[in-house]
Order: sequence, then structure tokens, then C-alpha cells
Amino acid sequence: MMTWFLLAVGLVFLVIGADLLVKGAARLAASFGIPSLVIGLTVVAFGTSAPELAVSVKAAYSGQAELAIANVVGSNIFNVLFILGAAALIMPLIISRQLIRQDVPIMVAVSVLAVLMVQDGQIDKIEAAFLTLGLLSYTFFLFKQGKAQGADKAADSEVDELISQPHPLWQNLAFVIAGLVCLVLGSRWLVQSAIELATAWGVNEAVIGLTIVAAGTSLPEVVTSIVATIKGERDIAVGNVVGSNIFNILCVLGISGLVSPIPLLAGDQLAQVDIPVMLAVAMLCVPLFFAGSILNRIEGALFLVLYVAYTWYLIALALNKAYLAELQDGIMYGLVPLVLLYVVISLLRDLKHRRQTN
Repeated sequence: MMTWFLLAVGLVFLVIGADLLVKGAARLAASFGIPSLVIGLTVVAFGTSAPELAVSVKAAYSGQAELAIANVVGSNIFNVLFILGAAALIMPLIISRQLIRQDVPIMVAVSVLAVLMVQDGQIDKIEAAFLTLGLLSYTFFLFKQGKAQGADKAADSEVDELISQPHPLWQNLAFVIAGLVCLVLGSRWLVQSAIELATAWGVNEAVIGLTIVAAGTSLPEVVTSIVATIKGERDIAVGNVVGSNIFNILCVLGISGLVSPIPLLAGDQLAQVDIPVMLAVAMLCVPLFFAGSILNRIEGALFLVLYVAYTWYLIALALNKAYLAELQDGIMYGLVPLVLLYVVISLLRDLKHRRQTN
């Protein structure tokens, strides 16, 4: 019971810490005259990935190097399949042209990069430095693009609301410090709990990282996307998930790999199953987002079914269930072909609609 209590408290501290850090840092930046555009593209963007970063850095520094990668991979899968699936069930999600043409291809590209990097079973410091360089380049690109095009109104309004009321310097600093303290404590308790659960259940730490830890560290994205969907800001819900996935790979893996005393490890299951699943999920977004530029309720339900199937497979594999082979066959020869058939039909219908309108 104490382990579960520490796990829950750790998750709460991570969410509170990320919120306090974003508020304090955004208001602190605004007090120094930094434009809201820059704040939105840096402070807020980094803030949503703060729990993943805190947990992965703590895991890497503590020697649980496989947990660091598993957290990122599990979070990216959870973000797309669960968060977008749940949001699309609430209300069909609008996919902006920029997401289709730019951000989703970048998400796919960095996912491919992650697959290639773990072929030798690890991410070393050189590869981590390359990812960090990619993060800096991506952030600079976003800033230049935003400055050239003008800030997105919805995104700016969110930042403007955050920094609209002046706050004393000491309060902003207190928010930043309190946020960092909560992130450090939350990550420590979460990692400790994950290790104890893995030991008690006799499963690999990566399994806990791919499921419980990944879902927990994605709570800020859950709240942001669901609230945005309910408010009718359906493009922000999708953009938040895609942007978070890109930051998770470039920022969390990059920085974790740099601070880790040993290379980040990816066991056979991570390298051969989970990271390819992350790539497949990212690639699935391309045709579904392109077809009609909307993620409808059927597709949302399909995403949730895929997440349940993936999680079920992980648990069955970890516990060596007798029905594992039948479950694997059902996913590979039943669910996957069904998804591919739906994708083909959606693309054909979209092509027909475009021809009729032209």
C-alpha cells in the first residue's frame, strides 16, 4: 500500500510541479520583456514535457537507464492512442494544415531516428548530444516560423492569460523553485515506486515505465488536450500531443542521455517491439489526419482499442500468460489488418471527395 501511495503522491507532485514551473517561468520571462510568442514556444512547450524529463533524468542518473527510454516510448504511445482517442470521442478533432504538412512528418522523422539509434540496444552520449542539438534546432525553427507568420491566436491567448496579471518577482521565483522541488520529489517517488512494483510483480522495469509511469507523466497533456477539446479548441488538442511527442524524443531522451553515467539502455522488447510500435502509431497519424483533416469518433474509438490491445499484450507478456500466443495472433492477424483496411477505405473516400469538389 505504501508503494502505491508514493506512486500516487509522486504523480500529483509531478503535475503540480509542472504547473507551478510553467506559471512562474512564464511570468518571470514576461517581467523581463520577453514576448509571449517566445514564452509559448519555449517555457510552455518545455513545461508539458517536464514530468517526463524529471522522471527520465532521475531514472537515468539512478542507473535505471532502461526506464528512462521506456517512459518516453510509453508516453508517446499513450499521447496518441489514449489522449487523442478520448478527445476525438468527446468531439471530432480538427487537423490543421501545418500539422499535416510539417509537425506530424517531424514526429514521424524523430520516431524513425529513435528506432535507428536503439538498434544496438542503447543511446550513447554522442547520440544524446545529437538529439539535444535537434531540440535546439527545432525550437529555433519554431521561433523563426512563429515570428514570420505571426503567433497563433489561440496559443497566444493562453500565454497572454497566463501572464496578464502582474506578480511580484519573489512570487514568480517561489513558483519556479517550488515547481522544481515538486518535480524532483515527484520523480524520485515515482521511480522508486516503479522499481518496487516491478520487483514485487516479477516484471521488467520497462513494463512499468511503458504503462503506469508513462500514463502518469502524460497527465499534463491529458488535461490540456481534453480541456481544449471541451472548449472547442480542437486543433490545439492535436497540436499539443504532436508537439509533446517531438519534445519527448528530442528533449527527454537527449538530456537524459547526456546526464546518465551510462548509455540509456533499450532491451530486446523495447528495441524490437515497443519503439517500433511508437513509430507505427506516429505513422498511423499521417493517413488518418490527411483524410478529411478530421479525426472522427470512429477513429478515436479505434485509437482507444489499439491502446487497450497494446497494454493487454504488455501485461500478458510480462506475466507470461498462457493465452499470449493467441492474443498476439489476434492483434497481428485481426486488429492490425482491420486498422489497415479502415485506413485504405478512408483514403479512397477522401480521394473521391476531393475529385468531386474539384
